[in-house]
Amino acid sequence: MAFISEQQIDEAASALNDSEAAYQKALSSFQEKQPVLLSYFFTENFQAFTQAEKEYLLYLLLIIWESFRRSGASAPLITEPQLAAAEEFNWSLMEQSRARGFHQRLDAFFHAYPQEDLLAFAEDALGEDEEEQIVTPEGREAMFICLKTAIDCLVQAPQPDMG
Repeated sequence: MAFISEQQIDEAASALNDSEAAYQKALSSFQEKQPVLLSYFFTENFQAFTQAEKEYLLYLLLIIWESFRRSGASAPLITEPQLAAAEEFNWSLMEQSRARGFHQRLDAFFHAYPQEDLLAFAEDALGEDEEEQIVTPEGREAMFICLKTAIDCLVQAPQPDMG
């Protein structure tokens, strides 16, 4: 799959911010093409997030989706087992980290990752220096895992053997 650049991500974000219609179109496209992935964001795992966090998470997911879609890449329909495996892998990687700060805990996720700019986008969007403080400190890591899981599934990132 082609590398999705920071410029492509910025263009996707700008397009979504242009109008409510553009946002709704992206949401409809995502719902049509990846219903399992979209429904993942409405499971009980997400009940701990505040309403503002849920809305922000969906917005970030749509930026990732639009970036992916605009790259011309195609993904097979994502299944629940794929999602579960990616999420489990990502949580195990997070739990292995002994770092204290949010950004330092994410370093392991970037090692040889094929879509580093998408991952950096997720990290930056959830960073502590975020002006509006939509994301609570408690929700930050969980939201990152959700976005990383979505990216993994969309780009079919290989999951190293944790054995």
